Amino acid sequence: MKIDIWSDIACPWCYIGLTRFERALAEFPQRDEVKVTVHSFQLDPSLPDSYPGTEAEYLSGRKGISVPEVEAMFEHVAAAAASEGLTMRFDTLAVANSRRAHRVLRAAAAADPSGATQRRLEDSLFRAHFTDGESIADPDVLVRLATTAGMNAAEAAAAVDDETRDAEVAADITRAAQLGISGVPFFVLDERYGISGAQPREVFDQALTRVWDELHPRIEPLKVPGLEGFSGGPACGPDGC
Repeated sequence: MKIDIWSDIACPWCYIGLTRFERALAEFPQRDEVKVTVHSFQLDPSLPDSYPGTEAEYLSGRKGISVPEVEAMFEHVAAAAASEGLTMRFDTLAVANSRRAHRVLRAAAAADPSGATQRRLEDSLFRAHFTDGESIADPDVLVRLATTAGMNAAEAAAAVDDETRDAEVAADITRAAQLGISGVPFFVLDERYGISGAQPREVFDQALTRVWDELHPRIEPLKVPGLEGFSGGPACGPDGC
């Protein structure tokens, strides 16, 4: 089964949503037969690499609401994160453009087709951004996190401003627009079903089971009128006849 996910490092609900999804996937019996691909998305491509104000000031200006209203929103998001064991510190968050981080994530995906390195790096980037107050546009931070996740330091450094990786990020964003995706996180199962937002884990549990069952239907015994109690005739199996 194939699952595509669009996400932005600067999105708190992506951090929460991917955490919930991965916990559901970890308990899914057929998890080893599920191929997950994470795609780039940017909530604000126009954001500078380094924004001089706070996250509350930035969102207040962008959304046209007061700082107290933004801070109340932060409390709601932080509480949702805490329910998943995640810590979000919006007061120390370094507001920064996520484009460089996405380029390095694309390089991580290319270096390790299994997706494991990319996912480790993505988790580290979320934690750096929302918990540790580090800038996800700082090349030194990106290279350090990438190498800790398993990437080659030189490859990580080259990816920070690499045009080829940037084109891959742009292609992901274009594909999202073609699919009608305007917000993240967004999950696409088997290229047919979409799940928008950081849904409760139960939603992911049900979706994984439903789509898997559709792709791998089980044969049901034929029910013949008058033979409801019939359990089947002689047959051979792995243990003999």
